[in-house]
Amino acid sequence: MTNVEKRLAQLGIDLPEAPSPMANYVPGVRTGNLLYLSGVGPAPSADGKKYSGKVDSDLTVEEGYEAARLVGINLIARIRGEVGDLDKVKRIVKLLAMVNSSPSFTRQPAVANGCSDLLVEVFGDKGRHARSAVGMSALPNDIPVEIEMIVELDDQA
Repeated sequence: MTNVEKRLAQLGIDLPEAPSPMANYVPGVRTGNLLYLSGVGPAPSADGKKYSGKVDSDLTVEEGYEAARLVGINLIARIRGEVGDLDKVKRIVKLLAMVNSSPSFTRQPAVANGCSDLLVEVFGDKGRHARSAVGMSALPNDIPVEIEMIVELDDQA
């Protein structure tokens, strides 16, 4: 078991299988020591709760935060699916968080914190990253949040 997988176990997180692409694209592209991950949405929570709709009208900010945390779990699963060993992560470089919300909603960063906080819990300082959090009028399948990620991998990966 890798160090990151031990940390996930301590946090009580079981990674799902890496989510499959929904269309004609690949889950990730590696160029040099950077891995660009396609955007993913939240899987159902461990208790089976599914998140859908706009964060400001259908979901609370707290529910959006939880959905973004689930997206983070999917992104970590996708990293594992692409490189095998999560200890090969040298740094989470950048997130782009897209939040399904109305034009008047302005708390996208509070929603994106669900993923950001998880990454720091799991990877420590390697999980600290640059980030953009923006509002979208709609997302695929009415998901509340979609996040894409750039990861720096150990040169030996």
